[in-house]
Amino acid sequence: MRALLIANSDDSDAGFTGERFRHHGFSFTECHRERPQEWSSLDGVDQIVLLGSEWSVYWQEVAANVAAELALIRTAHDHGVPVYGICFGCQSIAAALGGTVEPARDSEIGWYHDIVSDLPEVIPPGPWMQWHSDAVTVPPGASELARSPVATQAYRIGRTFATQFHPEVNEAMITRWALDGAETLLARGSSAEQLRAETSVSVLESRPNAEHLVDWYLDHVAGS
Repeated sequence: MRALLIANSDDSDAGFTGERFRHHGFSFTECHRERPQEWSSLDGVDQIVLLGSEWSVYWQEVAANVAAELALIRTAHDHGVPVYGICFGCQSIAAALGGTVEPARDSEIGWYHDIVSDLPEVIPPGPWMQWHSDAVTVPPGASELARSPVATQAYRIGRTFATQFHPEVNEAMITRWALDGAETLLARGSSAEQLRAETSVSVLESRPNAEHLVDWYLDHVAGS
């Protein structure tokens, strides 16, 4: 089965989420956000996965690139191609399908255990990795499935599903993010070293939780 992976060229690791999709027989074609003119068509595509990004959907400097992603999402949604979005992917789905995206009243960065879920057997309270400063309102017709004190954390609409948190993250990814975001972590009273230490413990739960989330998604959302 063929899947498109929409990601920035310098951050295209789908981590635990990608591993689980591959376990179910999917192969990924990478489509980099910086070059939408090079993306594959949707012909023969069985799945789209949208990863996170340092971008915000409302940044004018990437408006044309974001518009291409939103158009892809709308086309996939209209034609029943399943879409799984993470963080920026969650935000781009909302923007594409009639919801909104705006700066959150606070950023969420680090490992969190405070998600309130309507499906706790699928989306437990945590630990889930968060790294975002934006929040969505869900599109018309969508069902919000989980939330935190700061933002909507998961929703579905048709065969499209999105999480604001990062179920895909592995230790290698966090090592890179922590180094790139060291100043941000220090400003929040944390550090790259502390985040890596927390990650080595948290992934023991987040990995099987991420796998179970993909299993549920394929059975109950993409398969609906």
